[in-house]
Amino acid sequence: MKYSFITIEREYGSGGTKVGRRLSEVSKVPCYGIEILEMVSQKYNISVERIGRYEETATNSLMYSLYMMSQVQNGNVNMLSNEGRIFLEEQKTIQRLADAGEAIFLGHCASEVLKDRDDVLNVFIHAELPDKKKRIAAEYGIPEGDVESTMKKFDKKRANYYFANTGKKWDDLRRYDVVLDSSRLGIEGCVEFLEGALK
Repeated sequence: MKYSFITIEREYGSGGTKVGRRLSEVSKVPCYGIEILEMVSQKYNISVERIGRYEETATNSLMYSLYMMSQVQNGNVNMLSNEGRIFLEEQKTIQRLADAGEAIFLGHCASEVLKDRDDVLNVFIHAELPDKKKRIAAEYGIPEGDVESTMKKFDKKRANYYFANTGKKWDDLRRYDVVLDSSRLGIEGCVEFLEGALK
């Protein structure tokens, strides 16, 4: 089966962002990650950095997640926190981008936003710990002594944000259609695999 949309969730340091960007280059299908935040930033006239801080405050509390989801589903925007409003606008932005045509989405719970479409391939990318550490140090300039704590911080942020807004575990690999190991396949191997799935 060929797909119109690919959503990519990824461990920090796995190269998942690079896979998405490279896939966009070779397939000519637009890729949206930070661009989603930039669009939300323009609408609300707040900085991308501030939105990032909102995302960092997401909790992994089940009660909070159930409350947030109920407010979003009921369209009760006035009862949402700033974090909830940002997430709701991210959802709307992803839907608008998907309505416009084929796309690759990096993070932002896109798999959940597009769950009612049947032409979406949900992907999770991970890698072996030594490879992630090496990539984080080389590509992000993180000092060697801070690499592991930085990796844990970002993975926890992604997991909490995903759970807070979906009530589901970000790293439950059973939820994804495809799980790729970038240590074994390499960036280009992941790209080649996913390119064949796009329409």
